[in-house]
Amino acid sequence: MNEYRIKGLSCGGCALRIEEEIQQLEHGEDAKLSYNSGKLTVNPQVSMTDVKKILKSDNAYIEKSSETNTGHDHSDHDHDGHDHSHTEGNAKMLKMLITSGVIYVAALLLDGVLDKQAVILLYLVATIISGYTTFFRGLKNLFKLKFNIDTLMTIALVGAVSIGEWKEATLVAILFGLNELLEGYGMEKARRSMEALFQVAPKEALKMENGQEVVVPISSLQVGDLVKIKPGEKIPSDGIVSEGKSSVNEAAITGESLPVEKESGEPVYGGSINNEGLLLVRIDKAYKDSSLAKILHLVQEAQETKTPTELFINKFAKYYTPLIMIVAALVMLIPPLLFQGDWMTWLYQGLSVLIVGCPCALILSSPIAIVSGITRNARNGVLVKGGVFLEQLGKIDTLAFDKTGTLTKGEPHVAQLEVYDEERFFLVAGAIEKSSSHPLAKAIMKEIDSRNIVVPEPDEIQTITGRGIKAKVNDQTYWLGNEKSIEHIIIPDSIQTRVEQLKEEGLTLVLVADERQVIGMFGIADEIREESRAVIASLHKLGIKSTVMLTGDHQKTAEKVASAVGVSEFYGNLLPEDKVKKIKELSANHNVAMIGDGINDAPALASAQLGIAMGKGTDSAIETADIVLMQDHLGKLPEAVSIAKKVNRIIRFNIIVSLGLKVIALLLTIPGWLTLWIAILSDMGATIFVTLVSLTILIERKKHLGKQ
Repeated sequence: MNEYRIKGLSCGGCALRIEEEIQQLEHGEDAKLSYNSGKLTVNPQVSMTDVKKILKSDNAYIEKSSETNTGHDHSDHDHDGHDHSHTEGNAKMLKMLITSGVIYVAALLLDGVLDKQAVILLYLVATIISGYTTFFRGLKNLFKLKFNIDTLMTIALVGAVSIGEWKEATLVAILFGLNELLEGYGMEKARRSMEALFQVAPKEALKMENGQEVVVPISSLQVGDLVKIKPGEKIPSDGIVSEGKSSVNEAAITGESLPVEKESGEPVYGGSINNEGLLLVRIDKAYKDSSLAKILHLVQEAQETKTPTELFINKFAKYYTPLIMIVAALVMLIPPLLFQGDWMTWLYQGLSVLIVGCPCALILSSPIAIVSGITRNARNGVLVKGGVFLEQLGKIDTLAFDKTGTLTKGEPHVAQLEVYDEERFFLVAGAIEKSSSHPLAKAIMKEIDSRNIVVPEPDEIQTITGRGIKAKVNDQTYWLGNEKSIEHIIIPDSIQTRVEQLKEEGLTLVLVADERQVIGMFGIADEIREESRAVIASLHKLGIKSTVMLTGDHQKTAEKVASAVGVSEFYGNLLPEDKVKKIKELSANHNVAMIGDGINDAPALASAQLGIAMGKGTDSAIETADIVLMQDHLGKLPEAVSIAKKVNRIIRFNIIVSLGLKVIALLLTIPGWLTLWIAILSDMGATIFVTLVSLTILIERKKHLGKQ
């Protein structure tokens, strides 16, 4: 399938109509046109000349740059610059509307001054300038018995002219044109804010070849290439710092505004900005496989998915338009036929009903809000893989958390110390653990290093499986490990009591003993993330009824962490399959989202209605879940939930407003008060209103960024 960027789409209904017409072309049955992203995908065998004709009927066109980047034979494309002439499409339409508006005002002022036929001619010219495209589209649809927005407007224009309402016919044409223009501007604003995300990708890189600097396009970078990044430049792709030291702004990936210090051996992400130092980076991923490329691809894909609400609205609009035409016909016929009403009066009322029935605002209720919500979350480093997941996030009432690496850092640290022989305890423990890569050993060494203790080399080391380590330090034998490792000595009651107390607190114990006595012990725990408690509290305030922690750790550890972070419920001793079972149980009565690190929680993430992964750009996190927190913490989660809830509220509000205004206007037909003026203003007002309300999601994002 070939992809093209489409510009000039005036409304969601028009995009649907264009998609249907392209699907009727030979080989066009799989064509897809997304109003949200302005992207058209078609079979390479489809005649692009015919596609362009269909697009032209709605003043839409293929963007030149996308046309030349599809990678297939362009023999069917005309490269005479015709498309380029449409780049001023909106400006041209605006000029036409201003011209017709000036002529319309002139006609109003000259009414009674000039001859009646001359005034009618002015109205006709103004109507033709602003409404001819809509008129011919509608006429074409009428012959095909296709009933949509254009058909409604064409019938209304013909009807108004036929009963001599020139003034109102012209106003209908001008306001409908203005409505389409503003609607297009609204969606374009949402798309532009989305496209601003794509500007973070650098275009070129400074590659080092045989000691020389060579400027190359980032698409040509291979794994193992060495690139130089000067201060203020963007890092072209994921890699490892080979030389240099600098702070790096990773906001493009994680949404975090604070810079991160980087030095030799540390990873960097493509798209992040080098602040002050000079860095040499060894590329470890080609750009197309980098975190940034994957993020941009996911965000682009997300725009194109339709939510259940959007699908319902589109389906509803399909049946709604013919229904409005039937209602309009009944308004025109029933009062004159059954109640001796005036034919001209009720014909006028019927035409007003047609205009009120225009479903523009209804179709627009959802897409701008969805694109704005996805964009705002993406700027915060929260990737929502589709509108359907954004909508779902706003509906969840239960959040299930994995413990390790999610609510906690996943890094053991020494939480308690019991020292019975200070002189030997740290020296011996350090000597035994200094060469070990075990997470518990690292935690112990971190504690010892913080005390600036110089530890000796062990004379010999022997690992005892399932128990710990036996070692000789300074010609004396020591044991380090769990309780089983010190079975050769009798533990005094006071120490045994303390062992039990620490175990009750959910700590993992590492004891150190010589041949006769315990010389000390470390109580080790997984460190709770600083933000976890505040995040859980914020989620509860946002209306999340239940927060549940699921962990494979034993019950005491689970209880301690649950109490510290404030979750509603917790379950310990769970195997991966137990987590899946628990998620399914919760899902029976609740809308459940599962949050994990995207690696060992994959089955549980897949089982929940919504899978949320965290992991600062890890491939598995990006691929596993429906939503990805690109930071290595939960701090952005409450705002993501808040945005999703706001998007859902705005969509509901937009639907109520767009339908409510129509119902009120239609009720005015009962006493015969509905005029074409009121009809067009209620329709136009609803469309502009839902567009502006949807865009407030982006306006608030700007305020948010300003606070950072």
